[in-house]
Amino acid sequence: MATDATAADFLLRALNAHGIEFFFCNPGTDFPPVVEAFARAQKAGTPAPKPLVVPHENTAVAMAHGVYLVSGRPQAVMVHVSVGTGNTLNALIDAARDHVPILLLAGRTPITEGGAHGARSLHIHWAQEMFDQASLVREFVKWEYELRTPEQAADAVARAMELMLASPRGPAYLTLPREVLGGSVRSGAPPKPRAVPAAPRPDPAAIDELARMIERAERPLVIAGASGKTAAAVTGLAALAERFALPVVAMNPRYLCLPWSHPMHQGFQPAPLVAESDLVIVAENDVPWIPSREHPPADCPVVHLGADPSFARYPMRSYRNDLAIAADLPVTLGALDAALGRLVSPEDAKIAARRNRFATRAREIRRSWAEAGAKAGTFEVITPEWLSRCLGEALPADAIVFNEYPLLLEHCPRELPGCYFGLSPAGGLGWSTGAALGGKLAAGDKLVVATVGDGAYVFANPTACHWTAAKYGLPILTVVFNNERYGAVRRATLSMYGQGAAAEEDGRLLSDLSPSPAYEKVIEASGGHGERVEQPAELPAAIERAIRAVTRDRRDALLNVICRY
Repeated sequence: MATDATAADFLLRALNAHGIEFFFCNPGTDFPPVVEAFARAQKAGTPAPKPLVVPHENTAVAMAHGVYLVSGRPQAVMVHVSVGTGNTLNALIDAARDHVPILLLAGRTPITEGGAHGARSLHIHWAQEMFDQASLVREFVKWEYELRTPEQAADAVARAMELMLASPRGPAYLTLPREVLGGSVRSGAPPKPRAVPAAPRPDPAAIDELARMIERAERPLVIAGASGKTAAAVTGLAALAERFALPVVAMNPRYLCLPWSHPMHQGFQPAPLVAESDLVIVAENDVPWIPSREHPPADCPVVHLGADPSFARYPMRSYRNDLAIAADLPVTLGALDAALGRLVSPEDAKIAARRNRFATRAREIRRSWAEAGAKAGTFEVITPEWLSRCLGEALPADAIVFNEYPLLLEHCPRELPGCYFGLSPAGGLGWSTGAALGGKLAAGDKLVVATVGDGAYVFANPTACHWTAAKYGLPILTVVFNNERYGAVRRATLSMYGQGAAAEEDGRLLSDLSPSPAYEKVIEASGGHGERVEQPAELPAAIERAIRAVTRDRRDALLNVICRY
């Protein structure tokens, strides 16, 4: 017998059954069944995700991304039909390239022009319809579907979750026509979550082959990138590198790959080590080196490790690949540690000599970083090196940093797994402030920091971010490295035309963002703490005041730091 329960009711029940704690949303005229379902759940005391209204779709998806990075739990976001989906694309592409399982739900313009409950009732319902709404996102989701009948609601959620969480993880997209979403469902319980296929295990023969390659190598090198997704991966790589004296370079790291102080951590650029290597092991890194600048010797074997070591969704990627092991990285590292232990002792003379050599090199590198950072403090202007150093000295060890390019990890030591996250390799700007808000939602009392350039801060829709922080009590520290330009555009121009006409104006053409707004005033509109900092000597005290505002006063804070670079 039919009941008055709707597809929207079952949608919320299914999300809750699958562990979805938050429902990030930017609503529109397709949301009435969802609004009613939340109201019913609250009135009846039925468990449901916590709804959070976020006034920009890009911010909502970035928040979901940030929650996942800190918690490891999949997230859900719902937006308004075609136009709302369009506004998510920047952040959705970031999530896709970062293998983040976000279920993106979107309304779909009512199908019927009259008669049905929920049929078209506004003039926009004609213009907002698309022939193929999912075509907007299809290349960047693992699965997409449109709800056909109300009875499918719970099953569609279960299917999405099943595929999102299979290795390698990623987003999914489900569209919800208003009439279907508001349609009645015969009584029943949402299905239990389905078993997710276990991540692939490494091939023992491939592990043994790699162990023999390492044993034979005189100059092995590990180039990591996104290897630190889990604490197990960080500790596994740290143990393997220490035991067998494997130098590690963190090239464009999006996670903490190794503790900053680890003796085998050789910095953040592969040169010159990659050119001297006789074995390169690439651990979860899509771009381990820039071929036009450096590369291994022609006879140097290259091995790729990771959930998707071939990066199958990249149209072109031509790095040498002599051995690829597709498996969960912590499991691979553990198996490799055991296989190496059967072949060679960590105290072998060759390994001991290599350990001493690279531990010495690591100390020398850090000494040079310290000297450069201290020297930057004597300049008349603030540089990224000085700002990064000051942050490194001020931040607690367990502070969580979301970096959208400008923070220099050489000068801002991070030691703990899960304390650092960088922008997705897709490079969709406007991510870190929203992601930091999501990280704060998951991290509780820990200090959460977003480091951004001034261009990326504008991309973040800052009024939406600061409003959200105030609305839900999510104080974070945003640090704007303000150089009044699109630095990446300028650098790219000068790298190609350093002697050309564009260089005559220091590459500022099409990258100039002056005059710079008073960004510190933007946060004040939502009750936050804002400061503009221009002098190097003023910076440490300003950072301390901002941290106190966040941690003691529970206020959102922003430093608009005028940098010259």
